[in-house]
Amino acid sequence: MIGDSNGAAAGRRPIGVFDSGVGGLTVLEALRERLPHEHLVYLGDTARLPYGTKSPASISRYACQAAMALQERGIKMLVVACNTASSVALDALGKRLAPLPVIGVVEPGAAAAVSARPGGTHLVLATEATVRLGAYFKAIGERDREARVHELACEMLVALAEEGWTDGPIAESIVARYLQPVRDSGVDPDCVILGCTHFPLLAKAIVAAVGAGVAIVDSAGTTAAVAAHRLAEAGLLNESNERGGLTLLATDGATRFARVGGRFLGQRLDACDIEIVDL
Repeated sequence: MIGDSNGAAAGRRPIGVFDSGVGGLTVLEALRERLPHEHLVYLGDTARLPYGTKSPASISRYACQAAMALQERGIKMLVVACNTASSVALDALGKRLAPLPVIGVVEPGAAAAVSARPGGTHLVLATEATVRLGAYFKAIGERDREARVHELACEMLVALAEEGWTDGPIAESIVARYLQPVRDSGVDPDCVILGCTHFPLLAKAIVAAVGAGVAIVDSAGTTAAVAAHRLAEAGLLNESNERGGLTLLATDGATRFARVGGRFLGQRLDACDIEIVDL
């Protein structure tokens, strides 16, 4: 564990955070900022990424295996920091881990979008699976019947984020290329939802493509706020004044996880900071 770790009281048990890879570290960072005294255990299923191109059956199976591995570490809450897994497996995870609180990123992101632009035209940038399942379309529609929702799969943006090519001419041109068919179809969004946890790293390139007047919704901060509320409601907040500890787990590639994950967390990581686990 990186930092302080021990504690037997319920409130001192860690929050489990799960993603198919390193993208969920944007959610982890939001949790660290919102809940600085909480211990966190992050699991990236790097051996089986990307989830975005997998079948719903495979995604659900992988997500349940990861959740059970985190549950064995005594977590008090599970945050599914993966839009694809949230779209496919959230209900199954909630039932399997009950009464443990389980939070995904889609519902908080949808709520933030509706709040930012009531009755607006929303463009969701996401993975193939999230778009195919229409997760944001459904979640926004349930909250705002006047809203118009368009979803766009942008798989290449994941690679850009992991390579660190997050701004400048290359990133901007690729984002613009993805958005061109949307513009050609006459869609003029006033809200763009970053429906993949990698995409916040490309926020500058996305703003350059859509214009400064468009609301950019990143579900990480909203998810952290929901987590804080749920923990307080259940009496599970860590009352310690010490900085919470962090444990990083992956299913493969500790060296790559450290290199790429360090960009997401804004700190240097070494391969020895990552524990490799088998699901």
